[in-house]
Amino acid sequence: MRRITISVEDDLATAFDQLVQQRGYLNRSEAFRDLVRKELGESAMNRGKATWCVATVTYIYNHHERQLANRLTKIQHEHHDLIVSTQHIHLDHDNCIEMLFLRGRSDSVRACADAIVSQTGVRHGNVHIVPADIKSDKSPRSGHKHIHPHN
Repeated sequence: MRRITISVEDDLATAFDQLVQQRGYLNRSEAFRDLVRKELGESAMNRGKATWCVATVTYIYNHHERQLANRLTKIQHEHHDLIVSTQHIHLDHDNCIEMLFLRGRSDSVRACADAIVSQTGVRHGNVHIVPADIKSDKSPRSGHKHIHPHN
């Protein structure tokens, strides 16, 4: 691990210290590392350098909306290779919230997520994508791949 020293204005340092405390970091270094990882990950995603990712897609919809539930299910089935898990919760008589966990190629995951949240009738859609690396399993029996978050 390398040590770096930075200088910032007093107001920025105070605001950063408040962020460190609010989020429960043990020290500034951990908070700084998280911020840098986040920015580097977003930059890699924006430049198309992050080939693999994991993501969550969360959205609220009215299940009485004409054919919406069927359209959402169809999209999920079309992307069954990306969707690892779904969670469906009834909020009230009309509204549901769903959360999907996806993993795979960044472009495919983004296309699936966008197809879902852009459906007419979906409200409050949120997509959170985290860049990841893919590594082959060392075990000769499994032959599957593991996706790990970028460092």
